[in-house]
Amino acid sequence: MSPEARREQLIELGLEMVSERPLDQVSIEAIAEAAGVSRALLFHYFESKQDFHVAIAATQARQMLECTAPDPSLEDPLAILQSSMTAFIDYVSENRSSYMTFMRGASSSDATMRAIFDDTRAVMAQRVLDHVPALGLTVTPVVEMTVHGWISFVEETTISWLAGPRISRDELLALITAALPALAGAAGVVVPEA
Repeated sequence: MSPEARREQLIELGLEMVSERPLDQVSIEAIAEAAGVSRALLFHYFESKQDFHVAIAATQARQMLECTAPDPSLEDPLAILQSSMTAFIDYVSENRSSYMTFMRGASSSDATMRAIFDDTRAVMAQRVLDHVPALGLTVTPVVEMTVHGWISFVEETTISWLAGPRISRDELLALITAALPALAGAAGVVVPEA
């Protein structure tokens, strides 16, 4: 196995384990045993347990961004939003435990982990802002703040839904997709109807 393939294998094993238990309970020993390698070999690929956890978080963030990328075949920005949010809900539903662990676990207070989360949010915000001109709007500081606030709303609402769904998946999807135009309206930005 090439070094890159081995590293990817270890990260994938880590992602599997995070789907079953909190990140702080994913030990180097358990990963080494599952991979059939020595503990020392794992440290050949990762400087520390923290470095390994960061690699797991970065991989999950990349996977989520890939599956929620705007559909280039769609032209209507609101249809693009609907499509991306559908993919987001599906992704976090399938990766419920690991998503909750990263967003709410001890790792969320780590500066390196927060940087991954912040970078992921920045990509998500930029995707929305890239489509604002198609609505006949200008990207202003108010629009930027609204988009960033909406992303926080989406995260918190989705986490609440994952923790104990009291509404259906479709109701959640309708809520988070309708929230962005509503927030924009509250900020004095008129979003044209779909």
